Amino acid sequence: MSFLIRAHLAPSLSVGLIAAFCICLAPRHSNGFSHSPSQQSSSDATSHASHASAVDPNAAFAQGQAALQSGDLATAEAAFRRVLSVDPQSGAAYANLGVIAMRRKEWDHALSLLQRAEKLEPKMSGIRLNIGLVKYRRGDYAGAVAPLASVVRDQPDSQQARYLLGLCNVFTEHYADAVATLEPLWPQMSNNFTYLYVLDIAAHNAGNNDLDEKALSHLVEVGGETPEFHLILGKAYLNREEMDKAISELELAASANSKLPFVHFSLGLAYMRKQDNDRAESEFRKDIALEPDLPDNYEQLGLLYLQMQKDAEAEHSFREALRYNPHQPASLLALGRLYQRQGKNREALTALDAAEKLVPENQNVHFVRGQVLLRLGRREEAQAELATSRKLVDASLNKQREKYGDAPVPNPELKQTPQP
Repeated sequence: MSFLIRAHLAPSLSVGLIAAFCICLAPRHSNGFSHSPSQQSSSDATSHASHASAVDPNAAFAQGQAALQSGDLATAEAAFRRVLSVDPQSGAAYANLGVIAMRRKEWDHALSLLQRAEKLEPKMSGIRLNIGLVKYRRGDYAGAVAPLASVVRDQPDSQQARYLLGLCNVFTEHYADAVATLEPLWPQMSNNFTYLYVLDIAAHNAGNNDLDEKALSHLVEVGGETPEFHLILGKAYLNREEMDKAISELELAASANSKLPFVHFSLGLAYMRKQDNDRAESEFRKDIALEPDLPDNYEQLGLLYLQMQKDAEAEHSFREALRYNPHQPASLLALGRLYQRQGKNREALTALDAAEKLVPENQNVHFVRGQVLLRLGRREEAQAELATSRKLVDASLNKQREKYGDAPVPNPELKQTPQP
């Protein structure tokens, strides 16, 4: 059973693991303003006088908070916009508008609003927490570290910030930092299946053998015969390329809970690797029905269609993945390869340029981009790209590939868990 935790980041996360990170931030001052009216210039006060008499910022803010808490996003947005019409410097109103954008999964818009709020209210840790979450959900794990670490420094007992920071440390392969961040959560979270899994990954890769064995043994005890445990075991077999065993465990998980997030996604991967294309497509479709906005489903479906030489379906699937997450480099790379194969070199270059901005150190992106540039007659740029690709062969990545194979099992569940 020791291989279970050695698999490449393959836990099943329950949606209820982390309480909502979105925080309804109250204004600093009782009147709902980020500064008092006396601090405004007389001309500002005059220009706002007639409108302010019609808008009670206290009432508008309270209405916005109540609507946000009840899930009425349109009413909440209108209320906070009214607050801003009276006080354009209300950081709390911008912060709550950022929360609304997060609830709508409008990540770029949310980040813009939250960064504006942070400038106005730099001491509000809740704003930095949400900035960290937005970056996390966009896949910018390295960028999420600084705002989350600042929250942990200000509030060492913040379970939410500490756990999310630990996940970012794992994703960026800073395993010793992950152990230091996650281990203090043991008293509160040691009976949480997913926490134990992530902690053990960090401990194992950091060489902390005592904590590694402690987390592993407790994980097996906590896991029991739950559907989640069969899912994680199935994904471990996937990493070992033992497809029959993987399918057996995953089918057990699915039979116990057919709506378990990511179980059909994992079955799709298993059948795809067994070249059972019809079953793979069916399983991905089942997971799409459960998780319709998960880009990884569409991405894997696109890769399946590429194998089946269904170019139109593949292109549509990759476009769907990018519709839900424009920052999905694997879909951009796959589109680039598809267009290259079709001789659509300019379209290929557009996709690869976008991928390169997201993953500038990905050797495959540089290699394919170099090939496309050659076809476009841009020889010097092509040679530079191909040279960059060769330089980016990293020893640690090669060791990972030797250990886990060339195509590690995707793990979107870890990256989706914190829900706004």
